[in-house]
Amino acid sequence: MILVTGGLGMIGAATARALVDLGHEVVVTAHRRSEAPSFLAGRVTVESLDVTDRDAFLALGKLHQITEIVHLAGSIPADDPVAFFRHDLAGLLNALDAARAWGVRRFAVASSLGNYIGRPEIPWHEELAIPDADLPLAIIALKKAVEPITTQSLQGTGIEPVLLRIGSIWGPLMDPESPIITIAPYVSAILRGETPEARYADDGGDFCYAADAGRAIALLTTAKTLNHRIYNVSSGSRSTNRQIAEALQAITPGLHLDLIPGRQSGPGEDPYLDISRLTAETGYTPSYDIPAAVADYVTWRTTNPR
Repeated sequence: MILVTGGLGMIGAATARALVDLGHEVVVTAHRRSEAPSFLAGRVTVESLDVTDRDAFLALGKLHQITEIVHLAGSIPADDPVAFFRHDLAGLLNALDAARAWGVRRFAVASSLGNYIGRPEIPWHEELAIPDADLPLAIIALKKAVEPITTQSLQGTGIEPVLLRIGSIWGPLMDPESPIITIAPYVSAILRGETPEARYADDGGDFCYAADAGRAIALLTTAKTLNHRIYNVSSGSRSTNRQIAEALQAITPGLHLDLIPGRQSGPGEDPYLDISRLTAETGYTPSYDIPAAVADYVTWRTTNPR
């Protein structure tokens, strides 16, 4: 059985769904939420768990025969970065303790594309040295620390670490007013009958739909063999605000969306992730382009309470 912590969140639920679709038994943990989304209902075992509670975490091993762990549980930074680091590092260390106590085969953990901030090369690939750079968010700083903590903790245990440098993921279950990945609030405004604020047409990034990210993580978790520890997880391409607006207009008759020509910061290119390593070792390629992802997301938002 595969354990997915944070398994009722956006990426966790998509990962759990992909694992079940591959034929695996899955147990997911959730702290503040216990109801599985419609696409997981009756397909996974849900355990209520505060990942910062070490004893409760280890007790899961008495209930389930866990063979792999995908650690995706995390919190949202508030005003105190130290409190945020203390909470999420406690969850990580407890997950690592559990992995060692249970003797799992593989431990996959969420890292971030933010590790590459400061590298001028595009696309970003796994062989790039991680730069010493000022980081815009506490969560990126945490993910940068997750990688050496995980590899050092599992050294000599026989447990295989998989460091998931996850891109800009969006889709069902995400915060509909997310200030970080702003596709969701853009859609939210349209669904409220409002006209979203005009955006620069050629601004964009590596926007990966959650279902694709979940499938990539599932493939890395269950692959018979892996040749590396670090894998970029994303769409492997750059999308723009123009493409998103065109996709929304295609499914919403009469919708007009204002776009400002060019990029806000002038000529150039937004970073994206090279996923050739992921593709070569798992066969993964994204199933959702921007039109398909936008259509699926709008359908989700209009037919589901979450």
